[in-house]
Amino acid sequence: MDYRQGEEFRDDRRGGYLPPEVVKRLSALDPVKGTLAVLETYGAIALCVGAALTWWHPVVVIAAVLVIGSRQHALFVLAHDAAHYRIYRTRWLNDLVGRSCGVIGGVSMCTYRVIHRLHHNHLYEAQDPDIALHGGYPRGKAYLVKKLLKDLCGLTAWKTFAYFFGAPAFNTDTNQASRPLDDTAPRLRAAARRDRWLAAGFHVAAPAAAFTSGWGVEYLVLWTLPLVTVLQPILRFRAVCEHGAVTDFSSPLTAARTNLAPAWLRWFLFPHHVNFHVEHHMYPAVPHYNLPACHDEMAQRGILDHAEVRPVAETARLVFANRAA
Repeated sequence: MDYRQGEEFRDDRRGGYLPPEVVKRLSALDPVKGTLAVLETYGAIALCVGAALTWWHPVVVIAAVLVIGSRQHALFVLAHDAAHYRIYRTRWLNDLVGRSCGVIGGVSMCTYRVIHRLHHNHLYEAQDPDIALHGGYPRGKAYLVKKLLKDLCGLTAWKTFAYFFGAPAFNTDTNQASRPLDDTAPRLRAAARRDRWLAAGFHVAAPAAAFTSGWGVEYLVLWTLPLVTVLQPILRFRAVCEHGAVTDFSSPLTAARTNLAPAWLRWFLFPHHVNFHVEHHMYPAVPHYNLPACHDEMAQRGILDHAEVRPVAETARLVFANRAA
C-alpha cells in the first residue's frame, strides 16, 4: 500500500517470500467480512449485558464480566486492524470504526497507530516500544504469575492505558525511554492528539450519563470492572505468547510467534485470528480473516519450517519457564 513517510507499516520478509500475486490476493479487503467481525464482537457484548441485566445473579454477572472482558480485548484487536488500515478501504470509514472500537475501551486508535508502527518496523530493536512488555522472558513462573494476578486485580490498568495514550515507555534492557509520538508524520500526530481527547471525554461522559440515568452500578460492574481486571491479564499473556521467550531476533519468523490453539481458546484469547502473528509481521497488509490462508501458503512453501509456530500449551511452558542461567 502507498503510505506517506512516517506512516508506513513495512512488510518484514526476512526469511522468506510469497509470490507477489499471492500477497496481492491475500491483501484484498472484504468489507462484508470486516463488518461481520465488528458486529459479532459488539453482538456478544450486547448479549452478555442483556443477560446480566435480565438475571442479576452473581453467577450470571460473573460469567458476563468474563466474556465482556474477552470481547473488550476483541475490540482492541479490531482497533489494531483499523490502525493497519485493514477493515475498510475507505479511509474515513476504516478510522471511524476503528476509533469507535478503541474509544469505548479507553484506547486512542490513532495514537496506537503511531506506536504500533514502530513495533512492526523495529521489531526487538531499541525503537520497539513493546519490549518493556514482552522482552526478557522467560523470567520464571512466579514472576509471570505475579504479573498476571496484579493485572487481574486491576493494579496495572493505568499502565496499559498510559501505553495506549502514547506515554514514554522505559526499556530496562537498553536503559532508554522510547517516545513513540515523536516519530511519525505531523498529520498522524495531530490525529492522535484529537483521538486521545475523544477517548478521555468518553470515559468521563459515559459513567456520568450512567449514574445520572440510574444505571451507574451496572455500568461499573459490566463495563469498567472487566476493562480494568479481566482484560488486563489477557492483553499481557497474549503479548508474551506472541513475542516472549524467543532467542533469535534476526527475523519475524523467530522473533514473533504463531500460536495454535483449539477454537474455544482462540475465541477467548486470540480473537480475529490474532494468533497468526508471524504471518501478520511478515505481511501486515493481510486482513485478519485471510491470515489462516496466509499461514497455509507459507507452510506449503516451507517458509514456516523453522519458524516459531507452536501449540499454545508449548508456548505457555516456554514463557513460564525459569530464567535461563
